[in-house]
Amino acid sequence: MPPSVFAADEQSDHPVDTLRWIRLAEAVLADEGVRGPTEVSILYVDEATIADLNSRFLGKEGPTDVLAFPIDEEPVEGGRSPDSGGTGPGFSPTPDDLPTLLGDVVICPAVAHRNAPEHAGTVDDELALLLVHGLLHLLGLDHEDPEEAEIMEAKERELLGRHHGSVPDSAYPTVASDEGAAAAPAVPPAAPAVPPAAPAVTTAPAPPPGTPPAAAAEPPGGVEPPDIAEDGTGP
Repeated sequence: MPPSVFAADEQSDHPVDTLRWIRLAEAVLADEGVRGPTEVSILYVDEATIADLNSRFLGKEGPTDVLAFPIDEEPVEGGRSPDSGGTGPGFSPTPDDLPTLLGDVVICPAVAHRNAPEHAGTVDDELALLLVHGLLHLLGLDHEDPEEAEIMEAKERELLGRHHGSVPDSAYPTVASDEGAAAAPAVPPAAPAVPPAAPAVTTAPAPPPGTPPAAAAEPPGGVEPPDIAEDGTGP
């Protein structure tokens, strides 16, 4: 049984073809081995809505492009009251009868439109990338450290290439940074510092034999030194 994907376009700034993205989500989930009664919701919202979610759940200010909200695999009751959502009175569902709620992916088309030119290139590719990115978060992938980011980006490229089309490398920070590092010119090593030359030492020539010793230098300004009394005090 294939997973069930629901989508709703709750914004009007950039209308979205929800059916198209439902099909992409179904293909990605099936490719990743998701089977059985599994439900995923995709919501397309405006900037104010996603900014509010970003603040409430992640503590970050401002709108973002995509948020993913995984749901634990515990069975969740739903449906009509008072019979706990059964198909009729007296029906008691077992956990195997209840669908697994994989989670919700929330995407902001306005942010996608703004980021696309310098990211995935086209709005179509940007929306596809955001959807696959969010679904992989629901499946447990993350990008908290560089190794995890590389794994997640490789999976995104694989799934997009198979079910949507190639996305330029500029959409992947790890690939872009690697290419930038490779293209940077090598800096030649600095030349070793030349030690400063030792100061020249000048030795005055020795006076010829029989030359009387030089007179003591006079005090500055030609001032005569005071007479010194025999008791060592001044005049």
